Amino acid sequence: MNPSTAQFLLAAKQAEIKALLQLSASCQLVTGISELVHQLQRERGISNIFLASGCELFARQRQQQLQHSTSAELQLRTALEQQYIHALQPCNSSRLLSDICLALQGMDHLPALREQIQQQKITPLQATEAYSRLIAAWLAVVLESADLACDASITRVLVALFNLLQTKEYAGQERAWGAMGFASGKVSTELAERLLLLQQAQQHSAAVFLEFASSAQQQQWQQLEQSVAAKQLQQLRTMLQQLPGTTMLVPAVSDLWYQFATDRMDAMHQLMALLTADLQQLTSATVTAAQQQLQQHRHKLTELTALPGSSGLTLLIDPSMPGLYGASVLPQTTNEHSIKAPSRSFYQLLSEQAQHIRQMHTELTDVRRAIGEQKLTNRAKLLLMQYKKITEEQAYRQLQQSAMQQQCKIADVAAAVVNALHKAKEQN
Repeated sequence: MNPSTAQFLLAAKQAEIKALLQLSASCQLVTGISELVHQLQRERGISNIFLASGCELFARQRQQQLQHSTSAELQLRTALEQQYIHALQPCNSSRLLSDICLALQGMDHLPALREQIQQQKITPLQATEAYSRLIAAWLAVVLESADLACDASITRVLVALFNLLQTKEYAGQERAWGAMGFASGKVSTELAERLLLLQQAQQHSAAVFLEFASSAQQQQWQQLEQSVAAKQLQQLRTMLQQLPGTTMLVPAVSDLWYQFATDRMDAMHQLMALLTADLQQLTSATVTAAQQQLQQHRHKLTELTALPGSSGLTLLIDPSMPGLYGASVLPQTTNEHSIKAPSRSFYQLLSEQAQHIRQMHTELTDVRRAIGEQKLTNRAKLLLMQYKKITEEQAYRQLQQSAMQQQCKIADVAAAVVNALHKAKEQN
């Protein structure tokens, strides 16, 4: 056995451990992002009522919430700098760093937004849209982190977490728009359609979450949807859909809407906390297992080095190893006993490592399907917004309606839209 061959085997395992350590750090950042998003969602809801009431309601709650949001922001900024600015190993993903930069740029302008809210120089609608864009920027960071994950089991949890975050964000937007409708005393047809779209978007993201969630997490979600708050919220949803174009005599129902929607979102946040705890435990266990395998490889190679050399013919006659397509394979009657044990032991380590990498790649390809579909849908929405000069909600609605008419997934429609608009752009 050539010593350099053993060194490359160990180097492969060390590279895997390095990637897992980086992934572990990214998962901790995702936890920080989920906490910041939660605080921003609460700040958005409180600020909405604060503005709609002419600064009479939730003034004290808003000041308290600003402190919570600022604390979550400082913790996340510190973690980001340690991981990506001051780290010994630089991040190799320009897309992830660009997404982080965009989200931080939004945070840099948050004090100005808060000042406009304080001075009532902005409408509840404008404030809601500003907070929603900021939250969307952070969700993009989570999605990109999931796409960069190198372990299938961890990627599954990240995909589940992203879609739970997305579901909760759609729920937060529904809370904001519904509160404005109830508070105004009149629900327009446009508002009713927007709320219905947000409810359908929640169902879509929740379905993807359930696809990748564990059985325990699936059960917790079902309990959440059967809670008193969720059922009461559903009754108010039905009421809203029956009110378009009519005057509502009890604007105070806005408080009930906000409370039920908030209770449901808080339950999602608790589920998210359990999910992030599982994520941290899984990443820690995965890194530990890889480090133990590295030690086992080193111990085994030390034993093999002390034994006399032997033929490495096993590698050349194993049909499961990659080779020349169309090449003939030696018959299975080859006398394998002529290959000495030391070489076979080393080859076993090499074969196991190759099989581990192939299996990991196969599982990652399957899990990343959901990530690719989400990115494709986002791309199609953006192109529709630019090409047709419509809002994000209208773009998503078009994709959704086309998917229903064609009886296919939204991602399939998104792919067709992206291809068609790209061709139209090239022709022009």
